[in-house]
Amino acid sequence: MSQLQKHITLKHLFINNDKCIGLQFYADKVLQSLIKELPQLTWSNEFNMYYISNNKTNLDNIFNLFRGVAWINCKYFFNKSNSKQLNDPIDVQWFRKRTLVDSYRRCPEIYLQKLELKKYSNNTVRSYVSLFEKFINYYNNSELESLNENDIRSYLQKLIQQGSSNSYINQSINSIKFYYEVVLGMPNRFYSIERPRRQKKLPQVLSKDDVLSIIQNTNNIKHKCIVSLLYSGGLRRSELLNLKLVDIDSKRMLIRVNDAKGNKDRLTLLSKTALEDLRIYYQTWRPKTFLFESPNSQKYSVSSIGNIVTRAAIKAGIRKRITPHILRHSFATHLLESGTDIRYIQLLLGHNSIKTTEIYTHVASNNFNLIKNPLDL
Repeated sequence: MSQLQKHITLKHLFINNDKCIGLQFYADKVLQSLIKELPQLTWSNEFNMYYISNNKTNLDNIFNLFRGVAWINCKYFFNKSNSKQLNDPIDVQWFRKRTLVDSYRRCPEIYLQKLELKKYSNNTVRSYVSLFEKFINYYNNSELESLNENDIRSYLQKLIQQGSSNSYINQSINSIKFYYEVVLGMPNRFYSIERPRRQKKLPQVLSKDDVLSIIQNTNNIKHKCIVSLLYSGGLRRSELLNLKLVDIDSKRMLIRVNDAKGNKDRLTLLSKTALEDLRIYYQTWRPKTFLFESPNSQKYSVSSIGNIVTRAAIKAGIRKRITPHILRHSFATHLLESGTDIRYIQLLLGHNSIKTTEIYTHVASNNFNLIKNPLDL
């Protein structure tokens, strides 16, 4: 084996309630001899690798000992987070005020604190807490720190047998990894846990006539403006809720979206029709800070926005379930069908990658209108 081929992979292990550094490598006389120079080195039959206590001194010793001899693979050891966070204030009182039976195992408080400190969105907090509690109640009589990869695989197998969706299973994995890798500070400890393939579902899209019908079937001018902006600005529900009066730029006909998904600001389109309705709405409702406020001058709730869209769609005679996000999908698709460059659509939606935006090319009708059906030939 040449010198360049020698490598050692660092792993996070939890042994006898202690954080440890696992050292995994193929059998090699040189590495086998050198590794024994590490202080208090121990062999684990369970993990089939050597390990030492996880501290900065030992980590430095590893790099110093194998410098110039072997490459240290750290991709399972150090954290590389692509998590998307929102600057929306987190409301966690629901968690602490819950009434639960005594036998129910609550999510550890430190788990919730870490979610708060990392400023995850309220939706993510609710999802992670709920899914992690289902996991720990499945192992109700086991110490959390004693659970390993095989335990997680057994739980995931149960979810699969119950018919859980791929997205549900992936979210469950994320909630479990968050505890062991972020809360306990062992990044990538369960890096090798298998995930189901992500399902590539096409977005649901409405026709322009259906969108206009939904807008016309809202209950009042306020609800009409809400639905109009969701569609005409391609806004996410949370982005609409966070809009303030100063974010509407009527001179440039733009909407400023602050602290959107991924902590990004962006500009999107302001419709002339929507602006006329907004002026009527403002004269009637006089919001103070947020563009859309509840009667006590607070932001509208997430569920309220969903209910407004759902009720208007039912009144419009649309049978399938319509959500605010379908209006965003429709905005992007209709722009694409009208000939707008996909790179501009990417900017308006706030997508990091053009690949995310390209999904709309699969549902844009103008791509199919060019094809002659063989039955009609």
